Amino acid sequence: MAKSKPLGLAWRSNTLFIVSTVGIGLFTDLFLYGLVVPILPFMLRDRVNLPEDQIQSYVSALLAAYAGASVCSSLPAGIIADRVPTRQTPFLVGLVALLAATLMLFLGQSIPVLILARVLQGVSAAVVWTIGLALLLDTVGPENLGKTIGSIFGFISIGELAAPVLGGVVYKKAGYPGVFGIGFAILAIDFIMRLLLIEKKTAAKWEKQDDGTVDDSEQQDGGTATGEDGDDNEEEPLLRKKEEDGYKVPEGQSKVVRSFPILYVLKDPRLLTAFLLAFNQATLLSTFDATIPTEAEELFGFDSLKSGLLFIALVLPYLIMGPLAGWLVDRYGPKPAAVLGFGYLVPVLILLRLARPGGTSAIVIFCALLSLCGVGMGVIGSPSIVEASYVVSQYDKANPQFFGEQGPYAQLYAFNSMVFSLGLTVGPLISGGLRDRIGYGNMNAVIAMLCLITTLLSIVYIGGKPKFLRRR
Repeated sequence: MAKSKPLGLAWRSNTLFIVSTVGIGLFTDLFLYGLVVPILPFMLRDRVNLPEDQIQSYVSALLAAYAGASVCSSLPAGIIADRVPTRQTPFLVGLVALLAATLMLFLGQSIPVLILARVLQGVSAAVVWTIGLALLLDTVGPENLGKTIGSIFGFISIGELAAPVLGGVVYKKAGYPGVFGIGFAILAIDFIMRLLLIEKKTAAKWEKQDDGTVDDSEQQDGGTATGEDGDDNEEEPLLRKKEEDGYKVPEGQSKVVRSFPILYVLKDPRLLTAFLLAFNQATLLSTFDATIPTEAEELFGFDSLKSGLLFIALVLPYLIMGPLAGWLVDRYGPKPAAVLGFGYLVPVLILLRLARPGGTSAIVIFCALLSLCGVGMGVIGSPSIVEASYVVSQYDKANPQFFGEQGPYAQLYAFNSMVFSLGLTVGPLISGGLRDRIGYGNMNAVIAMLCLITTLLSIVYIGGKPKFLRRR
């Protein structure tokens, strides 16, 4: 007897619902991460009874456990996701790991338990980012990936930046139960949405079984192919053939490369530059997280709550510019956004040296400078993912048998997650050390130089070499 069609198939496989589910998943990961960070010192003091002079080192160890687990788990998560028939199952498993981590953080009263909880939190982050981005690509296609990523990144940045403030405030008012009560409520919403989700390819099988319609994936492929055919009418066939040959994988690859085909693509300079964009984006985000509170305390005497409110100036432009920049990336390609975004951040970061101690006018100037930074952060949010996805899709189209039925996209996003996590880890270390040694203004000048290097590499590699370089 054939299985009956799932209830609510249409809305459960709707693009908006799937994108919202992925967005909530990414939001939950960053929100719970940020929610717990402000209370870690109190947990170590009150529950574990650590001496005051050991708390900072153990807080750093707990943060490192999260980052290390995320980096180490990303590639296995990508490999598994590309080899299982549905992405929903590993997506749910990642949430189970996050639920276990949150429970252990809530109840744990020893260092090993807290470290294990942070490791599970890092594993969950690797899974949700790797599987979530692959699921987005499956759902919206490469032609809509930019604006989708831009919108989601703007949304989840609220969770990343507001959670530490909320965690600190709720802890003061309601203690640990209040903080973790918020966490469990968001986890419940996330779990229900992931459980209800039906992937496009799964829904297409039911629709085809019912009325003989073509798979959504086939329709998407057809649409993409039609667009390419249209391009063929505009471009010389020989030029396109030459371009496709550049993505061909030669015969005789090693067993390791055949088992993990994404490794072959890693030598492509366009993909490596896209990863550099992701690394620098994460480095900038974590630099702001690490230095704005300390600088606000030093300049204006702000406490944790007032310092947290400063992030509103950074987030609001991000929310506005993220979707707009993503739409521009989809329409004009990732090069203009990457070049203009990172190039724009160079003078803006240098201008942060204008921040001075003072009253209302000094605070307004600092907020205005943070808002300018938020504009740039919104612009650079999507070029990395879009460029990386395009490069890998070209290899996948040129070598369909080499990369398998689902392609190497989850493996790609696993590497992207590793690079992004590395940026989140390195950013505070670099910025904190530089700020202590050479001051806040000079620290931002160094970060600006990194943006300048990224701008130059984006001109050369992102979206392909410019015409004046191709002629040489």
